[in-house]
Amino acid sequence: MEPNARLSTAAEIMIEFARSTGLSPTAKAPRRYLWTDAFAVCNFLELYRQTGDEQYKDLALVLVDQVHDILGRHREDDARTGWISGMDEKEGRNHPTRGGLRIGKKMNESGPADRFDEDLEWDRDGQYYHYLTKWMHALSRVGRVTGNPSYNRWSTELAKTAHAGFTYLPSPGTQKRIYWKMSIDLSHPLVPSMGHHDPLDGFITYNELQATLANELRGSPELDLSVEITDMAAICRGKNWVTEDPLGIGGLLSDAYRAAQLIVSGTFKAAGLLETLLDASRLGLNSCLRINFMKDPAGYRLAFRELGLAIGLRAATRLDQLIAGEPRLLKGQQQLSELLAMVMRYAPLIESIEEFWLKRTSSEASTWTEHRDINLVMLATSLVPDGYLTI
Repeated sequence: MEPNARLSTAAEIMIEFARSTGLSPTAKAPRRYLWTDAFAVCNFLELYRQTGDEQYKDLALVLVDQVHDILGRHREDDARTGWISGMDEKEGRNHPTRGGLRIGKKMNESGPADRFDEDLEWDRDGQYYHYLTKWMHALSRVGRVTGNPSYNRWSTELAKTAHAGFTYLPSPGTQKRIYWKMSIDLSHPLVPSMGHHDPLDGFITYNELQATLANELRGSPELDLSVEITDMAAICRGKNWVTEDPLGIGGLLSDAYRAAQLIVSGTFKAAGLLETLLDASRLGLNSCLRINFMKDPAGYRLAFRELGLAIGLRAATRLDQLIAGEPRLLKGQQQLSELLAMVMRYAPLIESIEEFWLKRTSSEASTWTEHRDINLVMLATSLVPDGYLTI
């Protein structure tokens, strides 16, 4: 698909998303979901960058406000009211991320008397660490595009809150870990296991927030993430990042590109991480594609997971271009170029995945309609990825 066609299609998708979720026109009860909305904010910013049309920037800002006003507060079916941080109305509006942000699931979180049900937990509300890091990134991008330091402050305050709420020490003398899912008020874990890539996502995101912090906020002790970065680096040490999940592989490649941008900016010293992430991505791709999921009909495929891979491969193409213009990225890393070349062999999958999910017959499958919002937004991200992939 030609660049202009990609841009036009992405714009149509995002305007439809805005309408159907109650963003614009504003609905009485907008449908907000943190992961989807983080990608959507980045998409609107990219549409604004490419077209200069202020409506897209306005949609990004209204979406941020809706997310904070809805997911930063307790649910309507909860006995608790107000900001989940416990702040009064004025302070809550000034610091909307201080209590974290709800996922946005349809069902309320489980109560103390509820028996743990692993399947049902997927449908219950709470807070996910990896959703919070996506929102940190989205807020950072808004701050960069608008020049308004409030968004940088909110992203870093969210990082502080998430780190304090999700990380824990299992026992004295052991390494910290990260809970996968916490209660809405961050008082207790709902799922104690650790997400495979959560430490990596946190490590790179914290570094991004520190590197892109607005000048007027630099030197502020309450926004310094040095301790959190050190914690996350220790949790990451020795971890194996290989996964067969297309969405997970896409995340690794996106993280690799973000890390490369930080290295080029001179704010990130973990250059060896690039090789580690590309090698894990290569192994994951080899394993994942042996299954040959592309041959299956739409009813047996999950669009957002495949589109996550397409977004990651878009990141790999940009990493390839970045390395070509920044040869210092290759210094002391002889295998980096070879690993990237191996990953780039899979680049044709991008258009294959996009074309499949752009077909009307594919979007009629239940696997598409059941996850329609996230599928639409991630398809748009794959078509115009720079709003999401840029730091």
